[in-house]
Amino acid sequence: MTLGTLLTGCVVVGVAMVASRVLRGSLRSVAQRRTAFSSSILYTIERLIHYVVLCIGAVIALSVVGIDFSKLALVASALSVGIGFGLQAIFSNFVSGLIILVERALKVGDYVQLESGVIGVVTEITVRATIITTLENAEVIVPNSEFVNGKVTNWTHTNNYCRLRIPFGVAYGTDKDRMRDVVLAAIGELPQTLLDFPGRSPSVIMKGFGDSSLDFELLVWVKPEYAAQQSGTRSAFLWTIDTALVDAGIVVPFPQRDLHIVSDYKDQAIRDSEG
Repeated sequence: MTLGTLLTGCVVVGVAMVASRVLRGSLRSVAQRRTAFSSSILYTIERLIHYVVLCIGAVIALSVVGIDFSKLALVASALSVGIGFGLQAIFSNFVSGLIILVERALKVGDYVQLESGVIGVVTEITVRATIITTLENAEVIVPNSEFVNGKVTNWTHTNNYCRLRIPFGVAYGTDKDRMRDVVLAAIGELPQTLLDFPGRSPSVIMKGFGDSSLDFELLVWVKPEYAAQQSGTRSAFLWTIDTALVDAGIVVPFPQRDLHIVSDYKDQAIRDSEG
């Protein structure tokens, strides 16, 4: 290995990085002229092109430098056990990242919920980790292996339509048919509500008899642009339902409890006076 071959190897790596950037730029130009590529598909192809070109460049650079791959294989096999334990998590995340990109079970823009409780929108997928932006605009870096080995709820995997369940209650004796009409008419005015879609019309179902109320649930499909804004969308539906019920004179009850206080001292005084 000489200084000249080392510089040549660095040049090869640099050329590979430039080639990757040019190829990805050309792909974006083609995608802008054609509507067949969605943003998630384009992102996946770009990532794969980037990794493939860099791997090819690294192999060529090592060959130019003069590294004998047969000897390198012997060294790698000798160190594989120790390195395997040390890099097991990193390698697992790397393979998981490739699986995610190839299978496309997870895409940029998906609204997901993890077993750990993290909820948000996928903004970037790298070979080691996936970045999720929460509703509070916090960026959470999640190892890719958690998506492959754990349970992930993807609200927008095949499409961006999702249905919300909004619970509420009304007082006993309420005209249920009138209440249903009032609620459906009110939420029908909201921009989040998906209307005129076969099989996905909003509905009100009865859940049971509560301690202080008749318990109902609004089942409503929301438009794709609101699928990743569930907290704000739920709040909008609850706000509208409460306003509509109050304006219609329909009582929304609250739990009531009777509290009985018995004083031992008072009872004793009464018994003493009677005695």
